[in-house]
Amino acid sequence: MPLKTFKPTSPGRRGAVLQTFEELTRSKPKKKSLIANNAKRAGRATDTGRVTVRHRGGGHKRQVRIVDYRRDKPGVVGQVDAIEYDPNRSARLALIKYVDGDWRYIVAAVGMNVGDKIETGEGADIKTGNTLPLRAIPTGTIVHSVELKPGKGAQLARSAGAGVQVLAKEGGYALLRLPSGEVRRVLADCNATVGQVGAVDHKNIKLGKAGRKRHLGIRPSVRGVAMAPNAHPHGGGEGRSPIGMSSPKSPWGKPTLGKKTRRNKSTSKYILSRRTHNR
Repeated sequence: MPLKTFKPTSPGRRGAVLQTFEELTRSKPKKKSLIANNAKRAGRATDTGRVTVRHRGGGHKRQVRIVDYRRDKPGVVGQVDAIEYDPNRSARLALIKYVDGDWRYIVAAVGMNVGDKIETGEGADIKTGNTLPLRAIPTGTIVHSVELKPGKGAQLARSAGAGVQVLAKEGGYALLRLPSGEVRRVLADCNATVGQVGAVDHKNIKLGKAGRKRHLGIRPSVRGVAMAPNAHPHGGGEGRSPIGMSSPKSPWGKPTLGKKTRRNKSTSKYILSRRTHNR
C-alpha cells in the first residue's frame, strides 16, 4: 500500500500522508450477498444504551463486509477474484471464488494478487494465503489470522501489517511471537494463515486535519487538566497546573498510566513473555 503526500495548498494538506489505492482491483463490492447494513451505536452498549466507549459518534456511513475467519472449506481450492477496500478495517480484503461456486472474503496478505490459488487444510502448501493447523506450519514461518480455539475463527493478527512468527512446538502447543513482542502458547490444532497482512504502510498515515478523524467516527477528546475540578480529578487550579497527585487518574478517579487492567487470569499460563514496551 504506497503512500502519497500533497502540495501544501492548505493547512490540512500540508502534513497529510494518505494511502493510495493502486492495489485495489474493484472500486465497489462485487458480491452484494457478502455485504450487510450496520446500525451505528456510537460507543453505546447494546443492552442499556449507555456510553461505554467515549469519543465515538458520527462518521461516514459504512456497510459491513462478512469476512470468513473460520476458513472451514478444507480441500476446496479457491482463486482470488478481486482485492477490495473495506472501510471497517485497516487491511484490504481478497474476494475468493471457490471451485464449488461459493464466494468468501478473507483478509488480503502481502503479495496476494488476482488469480492466486488458495487452499485450506493440513495438506496445503506453505504458500501465502493458505490456511493450515499450526502443527503443520514450519518453525520460523510468518503467519496471520491465528485462532485461539480450534474452529472458533481467527482472533490474532488481523490488522494491517500484522504478522506472527512460529517459534517452536512442544507438548501439543505452538510458541508464537505476536506483533507486540509477547510470546504465547497456542494449541497446535488452531489454524493460521501463511503470510503477513497487507497494507503494511498503514501505520505511517497522517490524516492531516481534524475533519478526517471525524469521518472515521472519532469525536474530540478534552484533556483533564483543561476541565473544571468537578469534571475531572486533574481539573482546577490557576492557569496551567500539574495534576497534583501521585499518579494520573481517569475521569472517575481510577489510576491510569501503567495500571494493570488484565482480568483474564485463566489464560495467563499461556503467556510466556509479556509484550515489550519498545515496540
